[in-house]
Amino acid sequence: MIRLTVTSVFVDDQDKALDFYTRVLGFEPKVDVPLGEHRWLTVVSSADPDGVQLLLEPDGHPVVGPYKAGLVEDGIPAASFGVDDVQAEYERLTAAGVRFVQPPLAMGPVTIAVLDDTCGNLVQIAS
Repeated sequence: MIRLTVTSVFVDDQDKALDFYTRVLGFEPKVDVPLGEHRWLTVVSSADPDGVQLLLEPDGHPVVGPYKAGLVEDGIPAASFGVDDVQAEYERLTAAGVRFVQPPLAMGPVTIAVLDDTCGNLVQIAS
């Protein structure tokens, strides 16, 4: 059976991304292996430390810049994370200085909000 073990977001600065995804969003560091000028750098949910790893992948490849810019320009999140309460997370993250491009919005049984991860991506939180 195939299962998801690692997914990634392209980031413009791995150290800045690690700080944002751990200190602000609350993920935990999982793997940090030097690979020349970059690292294989992953974080995981503190609620599931053996779960899917999020790779904070350097965005240096020439096609990544236009791809990321196009997603941001069109308001498309690069990733979506589940939370128990979008409104509570929105308030916590806003108080921490996170910029939201979409405040909480109820869409039937799902509520979403979209934030700027400071590393060139929009990220959706949903409950």
